[in-house]
Amino acid sequence: MRDFQLPGRSPVRTTGVMAATSHSLSTHAALEMLRAGGNAVDAAICASAVQAVVEPQSTGIGGDCFVLYCPDGTDKVIALNGSGRAPGAASIERFRAMGMEEVPTYGPHSVSVPGAIDAWDRLIRDHGRKTLAEVIAPAIHYAEKGYVVHDRVAFDWREAKALLEQDIHSAAIFLREGRALEAGETHVQPALAATLRRVAELGRRGFYEGPVAEAIVARLQELGGLHSLDDFAAMRCDYVTPVSIDYRGYRVHQMPPNNQGLTALLALNILAQDDLSSLEPHGARRFHLEVEAARLAYRERDSRLGELDRSSPVIEALLSKDHAAGLRRKISMERAMTDLPEVELKRSDTVYISVVDEDRNAISFINSTYHSFGSGITCPSTGVVLQNRASSFRMDPNHPNALAPGKRPMHTIMPGMLTRAGRAVMPFGVMGGDYQPMGHVHFLTNVLDFGMDVQSALDSPRLFHSEGSIKAERGLSDATARELRALGHKVEEAQEPFGGGQAVWIDWELGTLTGGSDHRKDGMASGY
Repeated sequence: MRDFQLPGRSPVRTTGVMAATSHSLSTHAALEMLRAGGNAVDAAICASAVQAVVEPQSTGIGGDCFVLYCPDGTDKVIALNGSGRAPGAASIERFRAMGMEEVPTYGPHSVSVPGAIDAWDRLIRDHGRKTLAEVIAPAIHYAEKGYVVHDRVAFDWREAKALLEQDIHSAAIFLREGRALEAGETHVQPALAATLRRVAELGRRGFYEGPVAEAIVARLQELGGLHSLDDFAAMRCDYVTPVSIDYRGYRVHQMPPNNQGLTALLALNILAQDDLSSLEPHGARRFHLEVEAARLAYRERDSRLGELDRSSPVIEALLSKDHAAGLRRKISMERAMTDLPEVELKRSDTVYISVVDEDRNAISFINSTYHSFGSGITCPSTGVVLQNRASSFRMDPNHPNALAPGKRPMHTIMPGMLTRAGRAVMPFGVMGGDYQPMGHVHFLTNVLDFGMDVQSALDSPRLFHSEGSIKAERGLSDATARELRALGHKVEEAQEPFGGGQAVWIDWELGTLTGGSDHRKDGMASGY
């Protein structure tokens, strides 16, 4: 139980339904959809669509999504890969001929074909109860009538001002008299509302064919992009087989590569060899072990992951217990490792959504345009902000994440799902770009090893090893920081919080749901 004299909040507890998102308007929309007879799928897509309007820096219909879904509360985990691909004309040779030695972080060549709308359309047709038009109606309302900018949204918006200034149309829509909007101001997006209305009427065809696709492709080509109408028309999401491991008697499920979810599973396999519960939950030895396991897992990610076939031997090799045991032997509890390549922490602005309905359908849903405001490019007539997922590609033809025509880039956004004994137990996720695998590990070990409730597990201070030092949130105690330095770590204060997360725990014995939403964002968990 938390200390009620300290800042914080209790988890939300209900018996019927629960929705947890990073924005209060999104959580409210999800609950209204559930009250109107929708299921968890309808509610999650509704919430995501609302956030595509009210968190424009974090997500949008110009981005991608991934989904893990347990129908009827079973442990049958359905995984949908809604990530887009590189243009058919994009290749390492073509980029080098254009003078590029790496894929740009922003601009037209950072844009992969958006996959979100195709995934929403497919998921709701296969597993929803409502129509796409019904589900995205609240988003259309906020785009047309306006919404109030929330505090974390405004914080991120200010950070992206320089990027928005580089695109005349992004500046026109998202800057007011040359400045980012501030918390408490209202914002409308009429062009985006018109696009959403077309999607409501025509489904995926409204986005990938006709005037919307034509306008987006024309804008990208105007800027030198290699995208074509055929690239958009060919966009299709895919049902895939999740990857999973056993941890402390539970089954942890992640998306397979091209997703980085396997990184979290590898780190958990390393940590499973220690009795974490014997350590202080916010002590130096716990954080040291967690950081070192994550550094080893990220090394494997950076060298071995990309768009892999499910039968790839790399997946089985990375998840083997022997491999984890070999990596664990590299960790000393007395001294930090000094021979690992550095992870460059790339932040992303993403929305993650957990929903469980009365039938215990449980969905773990994540949607993103990657960096804040994605590529920085907005199509003016459609209001669509385009993602910069292609910037993750490598220009090394021998790397598994090498750029190639029609290929999916390695993706950071990770939905998680926990199951046990034939039942769904918890849809969960932690946003934050490269931080996400470590975020999943920190959250899960908080819950499963240290017995924290979902809200306390999300509130727990976070850190990440990047570019030669541990970047620690201010919640880390001075004493723990001193002990980490004594182990050979350089410890610095993080310049901004790490990610944000949501989760819903299903207690089958008590018949209850417990939800949590991260204080690092503007959201909330709520239910009835």
